[in-house]
Amino acid sequence: QVQLVESGGGLAQAGGSLRLSCAASRSRNTARWSALGWFRQGPGKEREFVATIGWNSGVTYFADSVKGRFTISKDNAKNMVYLEMNGLKPEDTAVYYCAAVNFGVPVLSTDYKYWGQGTQVTVSS
Repeated sequence: QVQLVESGGGLAQAGGSLRLSCAASRSRNTARWSALGWFRQGPGKEREFVATIGWNSGVTYFADSVKGRFTISKDNAKNMVYLEMNGLKPEDTAVYYCAAVNFGVPVLSTDYKYWGQGTQVTVSS
């Protein structure tokens, strides 16, 4: 099993910034993840891809809606992944989830096996 714990959500004004963190851990017999990603689900919306990063390669992918505003980074030694969110917009309001996958660096939520509980991000106009 892989456990994911998100933190760093909260309230921000439009144009502001927030940094989300995700602490990942795994049980002894579970393979290490190949990528950690961020997804979000806004009020009345489907869960959508935000960003992902390859754990060994460092390759990153972003949703078009956040390109140029969000960055994703990782700390392999600490088993952490971060989402730096700048230029926040009210439409970024959502619960943000960290997710782990065992193969590749996919962008589809259905490819991710492990999920955190989520952290709320609210952006006021």
